[in-house]
Amino acid sequence: MDHIATVLTLFVLVEHIYIVWMEMFAWETAGRRSFGKSLPDALFKPTKGLAANQGLYNGFLVAGLAWSFFISDPGWSDNVRLFFLGCVLVAGIFGGFTAGRKIFFVQGIPALLAILSVLFSK
Repeated sequence: MDHIATVLTLFVLVEHIYIVWMEMFAWETAGRRSFGKSLPDALFKPTKGLAANQGLYNGFLVAGLAWSFFISDPGWSDNVRLFFLGCVLVAGIFGGFTAGRKIFFVQGIPALLAILSVLFSK
């Protein structure tokens, strides 16, 4: 696999590790710093469980991207990586429309760049 594709995929993976941590364990602190302008302070405590659930789903994206690095067959590894990067891209597009444009730029664009680099490294 091309080094750029690997680096971009790792960037998306690490970014989602941070998102998992923020949503599952630090919603009222780091979550408030990230979303404080779009959500009133009073909503962070009552939405802690919802954020943790969302963090769990992001954890599945992390697991899938990490798994792709441990698959020895290059074609299968690329396919798994493309699937999970595609999931991140779709989530970034949906979040950009429904929650805030920033989500598209923070999650969607890196996933798109990683997808393109995987495809062009073949």
